[in-house]
Amino acid sequence: MGKILSDQLPEIIFSSSNSSISQQISKLEKQGLLRKLAARIYTSNLLESPSVIIKRNLFTILGNLFPGSILSHRSAFEFKPTISGQLFLSYSYTRTIKLGEITIHFLQGSGPINGDNPLSGELYVSQRERAFLENLQSSRKSGPDSKTLPLEEIEKRLEELIKVHGEEGLNALRDKAREIATQLHFEKEFFKLNKIISSLLSSHPSRILTSPVARARAFGIPYDVGRIELFEILFRELQQREFPYRTEQNLTKKAFENYAFFESYFSNYIEGTVFAIDEAKEIVETQIPMASRNEDSHDVLGTYQIVSNKFEMSKTPETAEELLSLLISRHKILLSARKHKNPGVFKDKNNFAGRTAFVDFGLVKGTLIKGFDYYQALKHPFAKAAYIMFLVSEVHPFLDGNGRIARVMMNAELVKAKQSKILIPTVYREDYLLALRKLTRRRLPDAFIRMLDHVHQFSSEIVNDDLEEMQLLLEKANAFLEPEEGKLR
Repeated sequence: MGKILSDQLPEIIFSSSNSSISQQISKLEKQGLLRKLAARIYTSNLLESPSVIIKRNLFTILGNLFPGSILSHRSAFEFKPTISGQLFLSYSYTRTIKLGEITIHFLQGSGPINGDNPLSGELYVSQRERAFLENLQSSRKSGPDSKTLPLEEIEKRLEELIKVHGEEGLNALRDKAREIATQLHFEKEFFKLNKIISSLLSSHPSRILTSPVARARAFGIPYDVGRIELFEILFRELQQREFPYRTEQNLTKKAFENYAFFESYFSNYIEGTVFAIDEAKEIVETQIPMASRNEDSHDVLGTYQIVSNKFEMSKTPETAEELLSLLISRHKILLSARKHKNPGVFKDKNNFAGRTAFVDFGLVKGTLIKGFDYYQALKHPFAKAAYIMFLVSEVHPFLDGNGRIARVMMNAELVKAKQSKILIPTVYREDYLLALRKLTRRRLPDAFIRMLDHVHQFSSEIVNDDLEEMQLLLEKANAFLEPEEGKLR
């Protein structure tokens, strides 16, 4: 047999009752090819710290040293130690040991049953139904030292299950949990689980629910938790910043209508409803759609009808119900010619933009209602405008017209506060979309806020009573160029 090299050895080696193997391990340790990590555990990795090696091979170690043990309770859901380094397993006895920086809690309980899943060697993990029951046991400790997840987290996981698999999936989980409860004597825990599930399915009073998500489901208004977290990130950033007041300078009726024309033109152009500027002028001036492009023409007319009406654009929501009502009424006007897009009706199927999936159609109302809380807490008109535009854009509550309706809601905030409205000119389209995407995908609000603040400053300087003169101002700023043709000046 040739000389053994350290890189020919597995990273983790376990001691053995076989004397031959034991002697070989002892020899390799003396040669400096192995070092002891803990009782009965050796490693050929001579570079990294024992804690790092143990953490990487944790399940392998547990499966070898404690055959028949089960990753259970909160660990069956989290698959890792808590932030305080606790890991919980069901085993044949109760005991606590340390492995590196990890504290392993063995809780006396039943061994693997049919349906528990093999994880590594002879280590198992509690099946989902068993894990829910385990997490409803009483615990003397709380937080990351507790063997059980907080009740709110249990409810969130059940809420997610019903969102993905429907009531049928939740009922199937309950039926399976009932069987396991009888087998493992978890009757008390099943009683708790059954009450939570019944409340989620609205068949019992919802007072026992602690999670906002679970309460929303029980009351019939579930919402997208991830989106609410994203709205909170934007809210916090907007709250911490100071923004200038940019008072509206287009004070005459004519100037307001001129601005509204370009607002409608650019807002539709961004969404792919492209007209030559003279074609759009004729459509708005005559109020007659182009025969060859009836629906596109009505999109421009519908947008203009809303944004040129100062009374309409001075309406902002005082309550969450008013938010829903305003969205519906404005969308009904905006997409009046596109009957197949259900104008004025929230979407009945999910929509996407590339890799981005917008809020599930069943969660639209709940997410808008919950997101309204942050809107209501903002005071500066620019902050409210930025927030409500992103709220509507991110929820995407309709089958079509979401970007346009989001910008209408944004500018209504500014009109109400007698501030300059915001134009998103063609040349600035990519800056606008990329900043939105960065906030959506990476949860970074800074680029979005800076983008909108920059274009607001630009927009506040587009002032004129004459439509042609206003167009010249925009042309000088490169507003009508495609993004690849120039930059906003």
